[in-house]
Amino acid sequence: MSQQRIVLVTGATDGIGRQTALELLRRGARVLVHGRTTAKTNAVCEALARESHSNDLVPVAADLSSMSSVRALAAEVAGRVERLDVLLNNAGVFMHERKLTEDGFEMTFAVNHLAPFLLTHLLLPKLRASDGGRIVTVSSIAHNRGQIEFGDLTSERYFHGYTAYATSKLANVLFAYEMGRRLAGTRITSNALHPGVIGTKLLRSGFGMGGGTVAQGAATSVRLAIDPALAEVTCKYFSDEHEEASSKASHDRALQRRLYEVSTKLVGVEGLPDIT
Repeated sequence: MSQQRIVLVTGATDGIGRQTALELLRRGARVLVHGRTTAKTNAVCEALARESHSNDLVPVAADLSSMSSVRALAAEVAGRVERLDVLLNNAGVFMHERKLTEDGFEMTFAVNHLAPFLLTHLLLPKLRASDGGRIVTVSSIAHNRGQIEFGDLTSERYFHGYTAYATSKLANVLFAYEMGRRLAGTRITSNALHPGVIGTKLLRSGFGMGGGTVAQGAATSVRLAIDPALAEVTCKYFSDEHEEASSKASHDRALQRRLYEVSTKLVGVEGLPDIT
């Protein structure tokens, strides 16, 4: 009998993340359900237990705009599980106005890129304890319009909600590829995905439009998390449950490396060595 999968899904109290957690529970996984507040996370876990007919879920709460809170989340997860088979970096925000976090970062960049960047590094020991750890990062087709401005990462000179969002989604793909490359030779893979144009709260707020169902949006995340056929697939980008090409910029090795090294300094974490 195969071992039960232990999965952490960030941003799992709404939309695609919630549906992803539900589908993984239905498939027999043990799911750590992350939300921003304890009250909402507990309430969602109670609902997910009823819907999935599974009690194999663990609520964990943290505000991903705060790097100290991200560190506390990693410590809590490490104390709750002996290993982590899948880290599903799903949480994301779309901001209409420029706002700085308590750490001085622009909110979109902090929640969508720096938080999963830090969380991933802090949970590497638990991923290494798995027979085959998987890092799955939810990006977006919007990454095609992203552009990393290293001289203005806080968007002080210019801020536009879509531009900030697209840039953070490009950062997701750059990170997924660089992380996979630096983890070469280990049993940990790293991939990114576009969930589709899905009718979530983020889509309605950020883009003023509707889209597909959350079940459609969760499908690619679920496949990357548990499909045995993808056990050794790494440094790839998926959409509609299949591998697709990501933007030209996302394959820029110098850009991948620079963003990785800058990010380690911003969040204060020791990066993995560049083995190429």
